[in-house]
Order: sequence, then C-alpha cells, then structure tokens
Amino acid sequence: MSQNPQFLFDFGSPNAFLSHEAIPAIERRIGVRFEYVPILLGGIFKATNNRSPAETLAGIKNKPEFQKIETRRFIKRFNVKPYNWNPFFPVNTLNLMRAAVAAQFEGVLEKYVEAAFHHMWVEPKKMDDPEVARQAIASSGLDAAKLFARAQDADVKARLIENTQSAVERGAFGSPTFFVGNEMFFGKEQLRDVEELISGR
Repeated sequence: MSQNPQFLFDFGSPNAFLSHEAIPAIERRIGVRFEYVPILLGGIFKATNNRSPAETLAGIKNKPEFQKIETRRFIKRFNVKPYNWNPFFPVNTLNLMRAAVAAQFEGVLEKYVEAAFHHMWVEPKKMDDPEVARQAIASSGLDAAKLFARAQDADVKARLIENTQSAVERGAFGSPTFFVGNEMFFGKEQLRDVEELISGR
C-alpha cells in the first residue's frame, strides 16, 4: 500500500478538479506528494447505488445554495481558481479515465491530468466526443492519438476496473476520495484533515 496520500479522481467531478487545484500547495507545505489514482466514478456509483450531487440535490430546498457557499469558502481558503460549469455535464468519462491509466503507463500522467481537467472545467468542452477530446488533449502538447489508442488495450481497461473495484472495497462511494494509509476522507473539504493527519497537527 502506498505511503503517500492517495487521490482517487474522475475528471467528471468538479470537486475533484478543485481538489487537484489545491493539492500542489498542500504538497509544498507537507513535503509529500499525492499519488493520483484514476477511477471510474460511474462504476463506483453503480457499485454503491450512489448518484451525483447534481441529481441528489435537485429539488432540495437550501442545500444546493449551501453547497455553493461551501465551494466559495474552499476556493478562498485554498486560493484556487473556480471552475466553469461544463454545459455538456454529465460527461461520460470512460475513455478519458482509460486514457489516464494509459498516460500513467506511458509516464505522462501529470501532464495528462492537467490537460484533461483544464478541458473539462477551465475551458469546458464535450469531452466524451472522441474527436473533441483528441483535439483538446493534443492542443495541450500530448500525443493524444497514442494515448487514446493505448486506452483500448486490455491491460489499461483491467487496471481502471481494478482501481475502481478496489476503491469500493476500501469504502469509497464517490470522488474526490483520499486515503492516508487505511484512513479514508471524502470530499474536497476534508483536504484539511488529510493535511493535518500527515503533518501530525
């Protein structure tokens, strides 16, 4: 098991994007790197009978408004840029997440993650359109054709399934989820708790 804090992410989650934006400053403060673990959020939802906040908060009085307040507080606390709502949400992220595993195998995960989050939540695009995704990732300086081709390989598909199943077995039900050893934390707000646990405060 990794000794580094793990960040289980799917590009379809705006809160995972905000977590990704906050992590570099945390890493500098605690002197420890986060391990990024690609998972398929749709697979986790199916396995846990969960749904996205966009669905679960629909029609609930006051809760969506509070979520917006909480997000503003997070953005201010961690001094990160807000996301731009993706007009194509929900986006099927299967190919994007397979390509994340491919990028990991090819040694370019960090650059790929930055690019994919950018094109989902900074300059939002319909990233479940294969051609749109290919052009977007290529525009960020990556060999998109190679990554999306590699994403179809059996070992890549198997690793994403394995990551997702393992996440559920360890207690995950959504993204962003963080693990420090066996300690699980869910939601971007718990990054403070992750940092405190690692730094021993």
